[in-house]
Amino acid sequence: METRKIRSEEQALITYLLQKANVNPSDYPISETVHEYEGGKMGSIHLVNENTGEYNGDIIQAQYIDEDDVIVMITLTKDTNGNLLDLDFWKVNFEKLIRYPKPEDLIFEDFKPIK
Repeated sequence: METRKIRSEEQALITYLLQKANVNPSDYPISETVHEYEGGKMGSIHLVNENTGEYNGDIIQAQYIDEDDVIVMITLTKDTNGNLLDLDFWKVNFEKLIRYPKPEDLIFEDFKPIK
């Protein structure tokens, strides 16, 4: 599995999502190393930890609209060992992200319906 250093915009987004979920970011240290799913096409990353467990639920979900007016769902997940697991992006048309979201782009309520 090919890994890379986490990007500053990914780290900032994760920190913001933790804060919006009313979770202390120090309770979920952000890994410096990540693995990109699908070669980075949709933006999803796995946070590499020494002691990674199985999926144990979502911390928070958000949504934003990409530059092509397509909805993107974002989910921050945790594992059974209390680590951050994935920052998962799902663009509803399965196309590549055009623009990586900034915290102010995110919607947490009243999601737009997925068609």
